[in-house]
Formats: sequence, C-alpha cells, structure tokens
Amino acid sequence: MGDASPKNRYIWGMFVRKKRNRSGTTSVSVVFKNGRTFKEVHHLGSSADPVEIQRMYNEGKEWIALYGGQQRIDFEEKWREEQAEAAAVEQAIADVKDTLSRVERTTLDAPQAILNRIYDRIGFNEIEDDILRHLAIARVCQPMSKVATVEYLKSYFDEDIQLHKIYRYMDKLHSTQREKIQQISVAHTMDVLGGRIGLVFYDVTTLYFESAPDPADELRQDGYSKDGKTAESQIVLGLLVSEDGYPLSYSIFNGKQYEGYTMIPIIDDFVQRFNLTDFIVVADSGLMSEKNVELLESAGYQYILGARIRSESPKVKEWLLSIDRVDGHCEEYEKKAGQRLIVSYSEARAKKNAHNREKGVERLQKAYAKGTLTKDKVNKRGYNKFLDISKDITVSINYEKIVEDARWDGVKGYITNTSLNPDEVIKQYHGLWVVERAFRIGKSNLEMRPMFHFTEKRIEAHICICFVAYKVYKELERTIREKGIGMSVDKVLFYAKTIPTLRFRLPNGESYSERLYTTPQQERIRPLLEG
Repeated sequence: MGDASPKNRYIWGMFVRKKRNRSGTTSVSVVFKNGRTFKEVHHLGSSADPVEIQRMYNEGKEWIALYGGQQRIDFEEKWREEQAEAAAVEQAIADVKDTLSRVERTTLDAPQAILNRIYDRIGFNEIEDDILRHLAIARVCQPMSKVATVEYLKSYFDEDIQLHKIYRYMDKLHSTQREKIQQISVAHTMDVLGGRIGLVFYDVTTLYFESAPDPADELRQDGYSKDGKTAESQIVLGLLVSEDGYPLSYSIFNGKQYEGYTMIPIIDDFVQRFNLTDFIVVADSGLMSEKNVELLESAGYQYILGARIRSESPKVKEWLLSIDRVDGHCEEYEKKAGQRLIVSYSEARAKKNAHNREKGVERLQKAYAKGTLTKDKVNKRGYNKFLDISKDITVSINYEKIVEDARWDGVKGYITNTSLNPDEVIKQYHGLWVVERAFRIGKSNLEMRPMFHFTEKRIEAHICICFVAYKVYKELERTIREKGIGMSVDKVLFYAKTIPTLRFRLPNGESYSERLYTTPQQERIRPLLEG
C-alpha cells in the first residue's frame, strides 16, 4: 500500500461492479476500494438478462447514495483539521490559565452587594460613615460578636476594619447619629406607605445580658424577663412600627421598668420629633391601664387597646358573659362618651383557651401532687392562679376557679376611642403581630441578644445598629416581593452567599470584577444584584 503517512494522499470509495461469471451470467455488487484492494460490501444478485442487470446496477448506485456516506477522504486534510482542533483546545486551556493567573482575589460579597443597594435605597447613605454600613449589613448577613465581625468582613467582603475603630465609633454613635437614623427610617416608611403612617403599633420586650453587671448600674437591672431568663440582668426595649412592620422609633429603659409606663413617653417623643397628628395607636392589654388611657386621650391620640375584660365592673362583666357564643360575633358597649368596649367571640380561640387550661392544670396536678409549695413558686403567674395557698405553704387546686375561667373561653375585648366599626377595630388590633414578628426577627435572625457590652453608650449603639439592620431586612423583604422572586430574606441571603466574585488584574494594571451565576437559584436572585 506504500507509505501510510497522513501526508500521502489515497483515494478510497465504493462503486457498483459488474462481473462476468463462467456460467454466462453477470454478478452485480457494491465493492469497496482501498488502494489496490477490493472488498465486496453488498451483493445485489446475478442475471443473464440485460434489463435485470441494469436494474440491479441502478439499485446498487442508490444503495451507495443511501448507505455509503462520504466517498472520498483526504487524509492530509483530516489530519490538518485534527491538528487545528487540538491546537484550539490547547490555546483555550492556555487562555483559561492566563485568565486565572490574573485573579487577584475571590470573594463571596454578593450578600453585601444586595444589602448595599437596599441600604442606599432607604437613604442611610446620607450618613457618611462606612462603619455603620458595614456593621448593619454584617448583622443581617452573619450576626456575631464585634470581634468575629471584623474577621468576617475581611474574609468574605475584603473590608479591613480595625476593632478599636468599631468600639470608638460605638461610643459616639448614640449622641451623633441616632436621631438622623430614625429620621431617615420614618421618611422612607412614609414614602412606602404613600405619605401617611396611619397605624402605629407599640409593644415592649426584654433583652438580657450574658453576665450580670458588677457593680450594678442604672440600666442593666433584674426584672420580669419575657425570655424566661431570670438569672440574667436585662433592659426593656420599646418599639414603634407601622403597618407591615416597618420600624419607626425605639427607646430603651432599665430592666425593672414596668412596661405600662413605657408607652406614653415614646409616643409623645415620636409625635413631637416628627410632627405627626393623624394616626391610631395600637397596643396590647399589657399596656392598657386607666392612667395610659387618660394620657392618650388628654394628648388627643386615637387608640385601639386590648381590654382587660376580667377587671371590668360587675355590670360590664355580666354583659360580657351574656353575648352570643357564635363564631365571629361581636358587640360593642359604650363605657363613656367617645370610648367603646368592643367584644368578640371566636370558636378557635375558645378551643385554644380550653386546651391551654387543660394542659396547665395537668402540670399543676403533677407539680403539687404532695400538696406543698416551695418558696420559689409562690406567685400567681400563669395557671398558678388556680391554686389556693394557705399560710403554712400547703396548696390545693381550686376547681371552682377553673369552672369560672372556662366561662371566658373565646371572648376577647378591645377598648377604642375611634369611630371605626367593630370589625375594623378588631382587624387593626390583630395587626399587632407585626411588632411581635419584629422582636422575633431581632432576637433570632439578627441575634440582638444576649448582649456582651457593658457601658451604656455601647449598649445603646448596639440597639441602634440592630434597628438599622432590621430596617434593611424589612426593605429587602419588600424588594423581594416587589420583584416577584418568591423567596424569603433568609433564602435569598443563603443563595447569595454561594455566588463567587472574581477580581481580575488586567494587562493595563486596572482591576475588573465578575460574578459567576451557576445555579437556577442564583439566577433567580440576579435582579437584586443587577436589576
């Protein structure tokens, strides 16, 4: 066959061959030729009839056209194509290696990029201080101690902030920027709500410290903990939010402060600072006292408060217990000029009340089976109200009180001086869940507590940073909903943390960054980074 080098050109292919046989017939077949070698690949038959021979010949040509494929290969051209393809692959690999050699740094800063946009949209960029920005955004992304935050900012966002600068900043934050922060938050909230606050929801919670103050100070005190942390000192946090839970203002009080005394000062301060007039204060029954109601009315505020219906006069209680027990039924009672008591009945609430009482009584029966009570349990909280405690600290369960308690199952009362109809009053009161959710997000997602700071300035600064972080969290939540992404804030941040950002050094010495989106989830949140 000669030299088999790819540089030697050979012609190969198939054709139809007619071959005379000794019998006088002619065989027709498709033959493959490679150099001087012939190989039959398809036999069509034999015949002595010229017409039949021609038919088989034509059939052979059709067979070649259908099955024969390429009839001629230029091996030198094929070799050149393969060489060119291999060279292209090698060049592509070289280009990739060259590109990677120019990568200066890889970061996971997509969460920071998203939250920076949100931070600026709110207007917090008017506060020309990068430390506040970094601390608030880091608390939304990865809440941790200030020491750990410094390392997190450096490792993930390539932000180099020294710890002593953070502490120095916290020492002056409350006196220099707290007022500006709340002004920006209120202005943004009013813009989101169409220029009017409308409803103001107020509630309080407690925030505990990792260790008790030594010596004790005026702010950190022992008190009734809403987290059940009886051994730790605490502060009381009062929070005002609007509809949908946008934060408006906050104040902190010492840990022993009775929550009923916190509402009026913070509302008065809020109204004076922002010159608000047309709004309704909504608060739960824990803040409803005769004094608070008098102060609200004397200041000209409209209010919807949870009523303490079991503390009403005998006449009112008789009316309360006489209302129809029909699911969703509500009635109203005019207590005095301009003030109404709205009462409603709910089957779901009645079932819940009965269930909780049953479980509470079961716990009492187990806890006090011996009929004695230790000093640490001498209180009337919770279902201990069903206990009769004698002078020698012996106890028994008063089942008459249980029967009396059951009469109130499903009944809920509301006090208001508004002109809203009863259904609307109840609906607005139920919006209080937004404050409860704000506290839940602050304590869990933002890890507002436990606190590790000891000076009053840094405690106040820590709360202020968490306030900014919660505002950013809420605006991101609204933006996600607005763009139809269909994820929670936590899910968005989870997937954002998986998006790498590559920073390249270009031949001219400049830098260029590019984010890599490699999963469907990453593509879904892309509008938050580029939209």
